[in-house]
Amino acid sequence: MDLGIRGKRALVCASSKGLGRGCARALAEAGVDLVMNARGADALEAAAKEIAAEFGVSVETVAADVSTEEGRAALIEAAGPVDILVNNAGGPPPGMWTDWEREDFIRALDANMLAPIALIKALVPGMIERGWGRVVNITSVSVKEPIAALGLSNSARAGLTGYVAGTSRQVAGQGVIMNNLLPGMHATDRTAFLDEARAAQSGRSVAEIRAGKEANIPVGRYGTPEDFGATCAFMCSQYAGFMVGQNILLDGGAFNSTM
Repeated sequence: MDLGIRGKRALVCASSKGLGRGCARALAEAGVDLVMNARGADALEAAAKEIAAEFGVSVETVAADVSTEEGRAALIEAAGPVDILVNNAGGPPPGMWTDWEREDFIRALDANMLAPIALIKALVPGMIERGWGRVVNITSVSVKEPIAALGLSNSARAGLTGYVAGTSRQVAGQGVIMNNLLPGMHATDRTAFLDEARAAQSGRSVAEIRAGKEANIPVGRYGTPEDFGATCAFMCSQYAGFMVGQNILLDGGAFNSTM
């Protein structure tokens, strides 16, 4: 399927690994030129080189921490005008509600709520001027089904979801389509870290932890970055023009709800 976005320019945050990399690859396959961002320069350069060689698109890199003002400023300046923005950032660490202080919440908000909002404010006006744009915010299944150990993430991502609900409807009439993509369990470094933490806490093996989780996913497996990237690319495509302010859950059917 021709997604109708060949020649567009996309900024994909946290795209050296995992779900962000899956999104970058899928957009590159659709012919989109990329600005890839991550904090670690080595992994970022390796991913960019691989994607550029495989798909023949232009790939620029910006190693920066988007949770900081300095990092965002560098990224925005380097990216210039973009047609597609994929907001993504790793989640804060797990813990207990008694562990978290104000500073912990501020760090979570900076990374998972305020940073994507700042990029939206910086880049969407240009999309509006050009009459076309796509924004996909990678959040979490925890927006629909809170995860007790991830209270910091639950809070920050729910705040971003509320912001997008209103903002997406203000910009849709000007050609900019904005939605959220909610991953469930996918085979990424983040999931491996959480599985290892739970294994250490429970005294069980990582394999047992993963098998238990997969048993609760109707498709019987973790998702892949390829699964996720394909959905993201569709949400950035010419076919998503009537999808506004939605929370698209990609979890293999694990969240059981009629709506």
